[in-house]
Amino acid sequence: MELKKPYYAVIFTNLRTEGDNGYGQMAEEMEALARKQSGFLGFESARDGMGIAVSYWESLEAVANWKSQLDHKKAQKRGIETWYSWYKVRICRVEREYEFNK
Repeated sequence: MELKKPYYAVIFTNLRTEGDNGYGQMAEEMEALARKQSGFLGFESARDGMGIAVSYWESLEAVANWKSQLDHKKAQKRGIETWYSWYKVRICRVEREYEFNK
């Protein structure tokens, strides 16, 4: 994924509680909703014990708008109540990137 720099990465690391409890469906819905937001650039995630989800945004304003989006706020609340035992969010400005691809 080649993006025009600089851009912003929101890194969401987390530990889940036991069971799905509707998490899978909500995760799919939130990714689909994020893709419709102004300033959204991309999304990557992985889970093997600790989960890591990274969303990419054009600006800090786009990041703030996503955080305050009503359906996303509802999902955040449910995450605290049901899905996560711990999480951390980091917002980073990406100025340079490189990759290897065989």
